[in-house]
Amino acid sequence: MNLDHVFVCGHPALDFAATLRARRTARFEMFVTPERLNAWYLDCGLVDTITPGNEQDVVEARAVREAVYRLVTDRRLGEPFDRQALAVLNGAARKAPVTPQLTLTGRHNEATPGQALATVARKAVDLLSGPDVPLMKECGNPECTRVYIDRSRGMRRQWCGMDSCGNKIKAAAYRARKKAPSAASA
Repeated sequence: MNLDHVFVCGHPALDFAATLRARRTARFEMFVTPERLNAWYLDCGLVDTITPGNEQDVVEARAVREAVYRLVTDRRLGEPFDRQALAVLNGAARKAPVTPQLTLTGRHNEATPGQALATVARKAVDLLSGPDVPLMKECGNPECTRVYIDRSRGMRRQWCGMDSCGNKIKAAAYRARKKAPSAASA
């Protein structure tokens, strides 16, 4: 699997939770180094510059990510929030977030990995307590565990993204349909 960050979930907290891919099968970890974690913060647009991180930043980010995923799953399934996950998320959200600065060239967000993580945690709190909760769906690809915001007409979207999962499923279904008639005639 490639290490490109994918932002198809419609919310930064959901994209953050999706950095552990294929949770039910292969479990592919995106946050393997402090540099990969910082790259995610930069690529998602949360910060413009970020100070170098360390292994502890990765450990904390993974813990918050897993808490976010658990709480999103609880909310999506209509279950009570897991208390330990709540404590982890709220603890991270209490810390100092990214603070935007106005410069001669415009807005600039410079942060530490801890500030970036606090900002993600706050975004997760907003999501889980806001109006988009009923729009959260899990991808229809059985190998994918991304949760996304479905803003499609009639809420009929089935996949986290066409490029990442939709095309794979549609192509597999097409191949299966093409194969079926030849197998039936044999």
